[in-house]
Amino acid sequence: MSAASCLLTEDQFLCSICLDVFTDPVSTPCGHNFCKNCITQHWNINVPNQCPNCKEVFYTRPELRVNTFISEMAAQFRQSAQPKFIISSLEQGSKPREVPCDVCTGTKLMALKSCLVCLVSYCETHLEPHLTMSGLKRHQLIDPVKNLEGRMCTKHDKLLELFCKTDQMCVCMLCTISDHVLHDVVHLKEEYEEKKAKLGKTEAEIQQMIQKRQLKIQEIKHSVELSEEDADREILDGVQVFTALKESVERSQAELIDTIKEKQRKKEKQAEGFIIELEQEISELKKRSTEVEQLSQSEDHFHVLQSFAFLNTVPPTKDWTEVKVHPPIKGTVVRAVNQLEETLSKQMIKLLAEAELKRFQRSAVDVTLNPDTAHPKLILSDDGKQVKHDDVKKNLSDNPERFDTGPNVLAKQSFSSGRFYYEVQVKGKTHWYLGVARESINRKGSITPSPQIGYWLICLSNANEYKSCADHVICLSLKSRPEKVGVFVDYEEGLVSFYDVNAAALIYSFTGCFFTEKLYPLFCPCNNYGGKNSAPLIISPVNHTE
Repeated sequence: MSAASCLLTEDQFLCSICLDVFTDPVSTPCGHNFCKNCITQHWNINVPNQCPNCKEVFYTRPELRVNTFISEMAAQFRQSAQPKFIISSLEQGSKPREVPCDVCTGTKLMALKSCLVCLVSYCETHLEPHLTMSGLKRHQLIDPVKNLEGRMCTKHDKLLELFCKTDQMCVCMLCTISDHVLHDVVHLKEEYEEKKAKLGKTEAEIQQMIQKRQLKIQEIKHSVELSEEDADREILDGVQVFTALKESVERSQAELIDTIKEKQRKKEKQAEGFIIELEQEISELKKRSTEVEQLSQSEDHFHVLQSFAFLNTVPPTKDWTEVKVHPPIKGTVVRAVNQLEETLSKQMIKLLAEAELKRFQRSAVDVTLNPDTAHPKLILSDDGKQVKHDDVKKNLSDNPERFDTGPNVLAKQSFSSGRFYYEVQVKGKTHWYLGVARESINRKGSITPSPQIGYWLICLSNANEYKSCADHVICLSLKSRPEKVGVFVDYEEGLVSFYDVNAAALIYSFTGCFFTEKLYPLFCPCNNYGGKNSAPLIISPVNHTE
């Protein structure tokens, strides 16, 4: 049996449907063998009860039983060929099984092409007639494929060379005059070109979708990187704030200890003084006691009478009844903690404001003034960084962008997303307006600015009165007079904040804003007022205080 098995070849145990070694082989009445599952599925899908090899049709489906002899032989072959098959698969890099030549006998070579006219797959040797003979040259050759019989019409046994657009299926020539008469039928190649063009569009769309998603991945990764940088900065700011607070607590603790110790030293010194004074009185009293005792024992009548008036009285002493040394600690800790709490609260507000200002300054942008929007009485510097009011009105074109009544000017730059920050020097001015405005604001005529009409501003009026130009004007109470104002906008968060840069203190914030248009920085130096308000508004470079 082992000698016979050496003469067996793989193709003798291959199912012609799946082209693999038999699994549960069954025999048809015509003598051909197939895997039981393969022939059953073939008959369910294709022409019922027809042998795939010889095309013999059985009027009733044969009862299929596993051929035990072939099954055993296939099992033995599979076991003996397994090591060779594994090595072959590894050598080929686990490539998919290729299509064998249908003409080769014995050991089959792999097919180079399949012919759609002959419905046969050919190796390089057997393909030569199709490449040299004029009649066969007209046959359509394609890359090797399995189951060429699937390209034949099961009803007319003709090549499926047409496509019915109506029913969206491949048909043969005879189908067009029977089941598909009057249908929209084209040649396979024409439909192929159309479908190929659609596939090209689909592929382009898919590639575009892939690119968009790759860009989104890059965007997300970049956002994560920015978030990580922000987190590092937040940690650094937090460490600085808590370090400052910790140092303040430690300083207060040291001051508390020093205060208690100093009070204790004073009490000790006071007590020492009391003790010395008491000891002196005790010494005097003891001395008087001795003198009185001696006098009372004396027999000298004259001496007793002479000394009686002096020794009969108690020496002058201090009334010690109300004198006490109180402990210095009582209430000291409570007062110190209350004072520390107040100090920390103020310091924390200041430190947080400083940290927040630092964070906003990282969003600094370069802002320059747009002369096309400036009121005719405004004078702009050549670099576009300064603006002041002049009593002389210039003869300028009244374009739609220009303010004609309010002495305002907008920046050239606009912002419709993200965060931005800039600083403006207001030193020496008695009146001014600062903030942002949306693109569609009315620039003609008298205007009362408010968020409702697209202005988010704060102002200084009457020299010392600071206000927010909200829907209802709010007077602002500031501890110091700002010399430089920082303006921060977070478009998505709907936030506009104003800071006293030098004091690192928040002046005012518009919150819950809803932006849908471009925002422009707005500057209003206000009227000259006879030279009292002649100082310019100056867009200053941002000095990052890290």
